[in-house]
Amino acid sequence: MTPIAEDRNRLYRKVALRLLPILFVAYVVANLDRNNVGFAKLGFLPDLGFDERVFGLGAGLFYLGYILFEIPSNVLLERIGVRLTFLRIMLLWFLCCIAFAFMGQAWHYYALRLLLGMAEAGYFPGVLLYLTLWVPRARRARFTALFMCAIPVSGMVGAPVAGAIMQGANGLFGVAGWRWLFVIEAVPAAIMAVLVYRYLSNSPAEAAWLNDAERAAIVADLAEDQGKAPPQHRGSVFAALANPRLYLVGAMAFALMSGLNGLNLWGPTIIKRSGVGNVLDIGLMISLPQLFGIATQLLNAWHSDRSGERRLHAAIPALLAAVGWFLLPAAEGHAMASLALLGVISGGLFATTAPFWSIPSHYLAGSSAAAGIALVTTVGGLGGFASPAIVGWLTDVTGSLAAGQYFYGAIIIIGVVALFAVTKPSPDLSLPG
Repeated sequence: MTPIAEDRNRLYRKVALRLLPILFVAYVVANLDRNNVGFAKLGFLPDLGFDERVFGLGAGLFYLGYILFEIPSNVLLERIGVRLTFLRIMLLWFLCCIAFAFMGQAWHYYALRLLLGMAEAGYFPGVLLYLTLWVPRARRARFTALFMCAIPVSGMVGAPVAGAIMQGANGLFGVAGWRWLFVIEAVPAAIMAVLVYRYLSNSPAEAAWLNDAERAAIVADLAEDQGKAPPQHRGSVFAALANPRLYLVGAMAFALMSGLNGLNLWGPTIIKRSGVGNVLDIGLMISLPQLFGIATQLLNAWHSDRSGERRLHAAIPALLAAVGWFLLPAAEGHAMASLALLGVISGGLFATTAPFWSIPSHYLAGSSAAAGIALVTTVGGLGGFASPAIVGWLTDVTGSLAAGQYFYGAIIIIGVVALFAVTKPSPDLSLPG
């Protein structure tokens, strides 16, 4: 390895150690606060008289609020910086999470899920945009994977913690355990709001923790990236929004976010219907597939960066996850078989994330990057909005989770087909035509 390469590795390790822990922990908290309804439902459905259809619609409304505010939030981030944007996001989602503890009717649940999505909108695409200001493309999948490990970590940690809170705090001061779950898991969001504002820098130019040579090296690497990009990669916000190919890339995001959403929202129910009754045991079991997801996510991202290939690294694990969804109905009633297939689904979907989310930033820059990345995540958010309502309806109509599981498998296959239709083979990731 040349001295220059060693210096670059040292520099980007320094950047990673400064930025990623804060971004990672904040995203763990975000996922805890958006997905804890998957556990809380085991208590509030019988307590409040809700059915699976009500639960599914409310779960999806989070993403409706999310997609309405995602693109404006990312465009605003480009103007006011990450510190103020993330401070606003985290304080608002803290307040929304607290409010869930006081819900009593279906419309309360619907309204709060919508507001929570509006509050959180912009964090995930904002981080993807933020990384483009710090990290050259050749290193970005690894940074993205380390950040996105927050999703399986939140499931791995959040599931047993949620089970422990619901069981241990149930009846404390006469309050149900599921209400305590919302209150306790809201507090970290307020803490992270302060930490994000205090410790993040909006850009390398504002980073006092870098010396002049380090700032210059990052700027040079990013300028070299931009110089390699074809002219059509750089454009206005409206040019990005008018690009039909981005919507096809978004179809894969739709499938990916639907599948991950299904894993989080119905995973505890799948384990419970396999014969496990204790909520703490359910939480401990559901954390195992998430642990497998962390391993596959990091390994696949590392190999994707090493090879420079993105498309196959996203498509192959996604197809394995689809197979897992298709086989899951056959495992109903068998706890270990269900758990193993949830592991296949988790491993496949999380392995897909980093290579896939590295693709949009390969052909977008400037204002078009802010809007284009947010557009892809917005189309993905439509999957988060529509799929829980569809699966909740299918579950109520059929009395079984099987139809919903087939649905998740099918849309993942459709998403892979759309991805292949719109992208060229890697490492040339520019869009055809």
